[in-house]
Amino acid sequence: MGEEAAVKNDGQFRYNWLVFGDLNGFFGVMFDNITTLAFLAVILTNIFGMSDSVVYGKIFPGTAFGVLLGDMAFTWLAFRQAKLQQKDITAMPLGIDTPSTIGIAFSILGPAFIAYKNSGLSVDEATMKTWYVGMASMVYCGLFKVVCSFFGNWLSKVIPQAGLMGSLAGVGLALLAVVPVLEIMNAPIVGLIALGIVFYNMVAKIKLPFSLPGILTAIVVGTIVYYILGPLGLAGQEFQWPHFNGARFCLPLPTLGFINGAADAANYLPVIIPFAILVVVGGINVTESARLAGDDYKTNQILLIDAFSTIISGLCGSVAQTTAYLGQPAYKKMGSRAGYTLFTGIFVGLCGMLGIMQFVVDAIPTAALAPTICFVGIEIAVQAFASCSPVYYPAVTFAFIPNIARLMAIKGNYSDPGVFDTLVSDLAAHPERYLNEKLIVPALGNGFILTAMLWGAFFSFMIDKKLRHSSVILVILALLSFFGVIHSVNPAGFMYLPWNLPSAVLQAVPYQFSLGYLILALMIFLLSFTKESHMSSAEDE
Repeated sequence: MGEEAAVKNDGQFRYNWLVFGDLNGFFGVMFDNITTLAFLAVILTNIFGMSDSVVYGKIFPGTAFGVLLGDMAFTWLAFRQAKLQQKDITAMPLGIDTPSTIGIAFSILGPAFIAYKNSGLSVDEATMKTWYVGMASMVYCGLFKVVCSFFGNWLSKVIPQAGLMGSLAGVGLALLAVVPVLEIMNAPIVGLIALGIVFYNMVAKIKLPFSLPGILTAIVVGTIVYYILGPLGLAGQEFQWPHFNGARFCLPLPTLGFINGAADAANYLPVIIPFAILVVVGGINVTESARLAGDDYKTNQILLIDAFSTIISGLCGSVAQTTAYLGQPAYKKMGSRAGYTLFTGIFVGLCGMLGIMQFVVDAIPTAALAPTICFVGIEIAVQAFASCSPVYYPAVTFAFIPNIARLMAIKGNYSDPGVFDTLVSDLAAHPERYLNEKLIVPALGNGFILTAMLWGAFFSFMIDKKLRHSSVILVILALLSFFGVIHSVNPAGFMYLPWNLPSAVLQAVPYQFSLGYLILALMIFLLSFTKESHMSSAEDE
């Protein structure tokens, strides 16, 4: 019946919610979620070494439950909206937000786990405490999104586009592109073959033989190549056969465990809140794209459903926030209705609750999964430039730098308190090197999302000749860096009172950074009174 409304003989509208096109939508959204979950597992277990039993038995059931809950709510909303609009419409897709999931794993969960482990806790105990921090982070994130749902449009207008998109693109390149490329080259034959298939189909837009889906084909072919080369010792890494311990049902029941991590999670608010803002702005854009495609969803309804699915899943053990996925018009063109969101939620939810994800992670080599994440990261960066006028490209690019610093800090192991203490002792013995780059790099990386937003905003206002606006942003940067909200010298990125820092070496960072921002703010403010500045910015002012 196409886009025409189905009508019963009595004139009542009947929504054709399940059609063949839902199969295409299901595979698209489902693979996005499964790939993100699998890569999250790799980060938590392989990179940071967290306990498998906690990750798969507690963290993943709650995280997958968030997808189930949100997709069921969006399916219900599609039925409601179809009745209101009296036509067949396409449900809004929901899933795990890839940028913030990877970003939070590297910026909150990993550093927290390292800190707990170095305090003397066992791996299982440190993973449990990290889980509490992750749960609390999701509750904070969801509550902030609830508030933002009432003035999200205003927020998206206040923050310059270059700041928003530059910070997101920085995450895309630094964490979603570079880190997966390292995994690809860890098994280069497997990884490059899978990468080539993804780029061939998803970037070059060339159809594969028999119209095979690019993502699925890349994973399957990469996995087959791995199991051919692995036993021969030619995969580039140690080969292990996957093991499956059997399905075990882990029901994600609500718990007050997040309270145990609430205090420590509050220290990560400079990371949590910006990621929540990005998801809110993304939700606004997704809703608008659906409206333009003919499905008139209400923005606040989409944002509230997403916010509450994040909160409830956080209470049930989730460590990754949900989001309304981009591409609703694309799924509409595929012919999808509401069946694809319902079955995606059920499938992903069951994978998390039955422990199937552990087998998926064991069975599929990381090098075969990584190209998909790499592709997502590159696409995010491309979208950042596409959504901004070329005049703002320098601001977008400048916003990448804090994300790159965060990546350098991760690879330099600066979150390890032992490594950091050794560094501080070495610097204290050579006072002339107080601001050594080994101290600056982790400081630039801490609070990287908020820093990127503000750096992009500062540069954007300057490009627009709004020098006084730019100086205000610099004053904000000075205040935030003084108290460690951004540029924290603490290895875990915690906030502090700078005069309470234990050594002059550490105190030098907040005082020097803040003073630099303030002096620059004063200089730009004074320049705003010059004749040239006044003439060029009269219209804006």
